[in-house]
Amino acid sequence: MDGEDKREQDEQLEAAAASEQAEDSSDAAEKSDVSVTEELASGEAVGGSKAAAPREEAVDPILEDEFEAPTRRIKKPEVDVEDEILDPDEAPKEWYILKVAFNREETVRDAIIKQINMSGMEGYFGEVLVPTEDIVEFNRSGKRKIVKRKLYPGYLMIYMHVNDDTWFLIRDTTGVSDFTGTAGKPAPMDPAEVERVITSNEDGEDGEKQLKTSIPFKVGERVRVKEGNFQNQEGEVEKLDEANGRISVNINIFGRSVPVELDHWQVEPL
Repeated sequence: MDGEDKREQDEQLEAAAASEQAEDSSDAAEKSDVSVTEELASGEAVGGSKAAAPREEAVDPILEDEFEAPTRRIKKPEVDVEDEILDPDEAPKEWYILKVAFNREETVRDAIIKQINMSGMEGYFGEVLVPTEDIVEFNRSGKRKIVKRKLYPGYLMIYMHVNDDTWFLIRDTTGVSDFTGTAGKPAPMDPAEVERVITSNEDGEDGEKQLKTSIPFKVGERVRVKEGNFQNQEGEVEKLDEANGRISVNINIFGRSVPVELDHWQVEPL
């Protein structure tokens, strides 16, 4: 074999050896990657030392409670003492005023009573009143009769315990507008006003009812005297006296305005 052929053979051997060395290096790298991955998975660091376990930070129980799921933190709202009373008959009651349809007070009162009886919540309610007073009226012939007059047209009084159920029952009754009060909260009546309304028709000290007289005139209204000494005289109503059924009328006499006291049925409107 000559020198040129020998050189060519040596070059081929060197190329083959370099190729084997490159493959061995690649396999070693892959093995090294696998080994490192396995070591990391098993908790061992490269170089044979075990990786330190992650440090668990101490959790403040107060902070932990603050970040609990919202559903675990919701509490049932506290209720007033009266809402916890089991026996409706023991629930505290007060008088309230209801605004209702005008001139339908009796009809609305009957509807409220019917709703209460149907609901089975009678224990939370007492009387439902159309506030009235007895008064005396005289017809055109002067005949006297006793009639009832509404104290608060368009309003009712109701004795009840207010909670969500009773409030909705009353508000849902046809003809009821609302409770009187502020900021949507029913306001109970003043005890003195309740006493005045309740006792308005009671007997007086002499055993007889102290009745007012219905006077169909207003202060400032023009009237004409239809009988008596000042018949056909015209004047202006100055004062009303319902307790006695009389009125004071300013009548022009001799160029001067003179107040004359008359029975209300002695005059007529102009």
